[in-house]
Amino acid sequence: MAHCLRGRAAAAGEALRLRGAAAPRRRGGGRPRRRPRAAARERRKGRVPAVLLTLSGAGPGEGVAHRRILTADRKLLGEMLKQSPYFLSTPVRLQVRAGERSTAVVHSGTVLPIKVHRDETTGNILNLVMVQADEGTMLKVNLPVEFKGEDVCPGLKKGGFLQKIRTSLVYLCPAEHIPPKIEVDLANLDIGDRVSMNDIAVHPWLKLLSKNETMPVCKILASKPVE
Repeated sequence: MAHCLRGRAAAAGEALRLRGAAAPRRRGGGRPRRRPRAAARERRKGRVPAVLLTLSGAGPGEGVAHRRILTADRKLLGEMLKQSPYFLSTPVRLQVRAGERSTAVVHSGTVLPIKVHRDETTGNILNLVMVQADEGTMLKVNLPVEFKGEDVCPGLKKGGFLQKIRTSLVYLCPAEHIPPKIEVDLANLDIGDRVSMNDIAVHPWLKLLSKNETMPVCKILASKPVE
């Protein structure tokens, strides 16, 4: 399931390389924090501050053992986001180099991008957050929901309306079995039918994280609800 950042970025003309950043000073004995000035300086250089999180253990809820401060090329990261609609649910191969012009690889492995922060006004990428996704690690992943079969759905052919209630679902997934998306098949749904969270077939190792698994993901209504 994992894809190589180098290979995917090749379509944009070069390989995506993340590089290590200078270790920030400790304040009062606390964990290292990257200064806002340092992050702003990297952004002016056309780079995006990034954080790589390593969990304390292979199981969920065991906390973060280590945070590594990195930077990525903004343009190349932007190209990857355009090319991959499932960027935040697709494990990727990562190489970290010692410096901007260095060829020395100081870290490599599989990671899962989990957050991309953007400026609300400009849409520019501000930060990237990733988590180490080694084989056997259990990760909580927000998976996008895609609906298929709208063109053959009996209820929609009769003039019904598809009410999309959930656009994503949260699962606990082994890092090696993270699907890029969850597909909901509408091909056999008639007016009045619905699909609940627990109706969706997934890999047996995936666990749905919901207090009520009977909550609907979508419904086929007779007409569009009045807003």
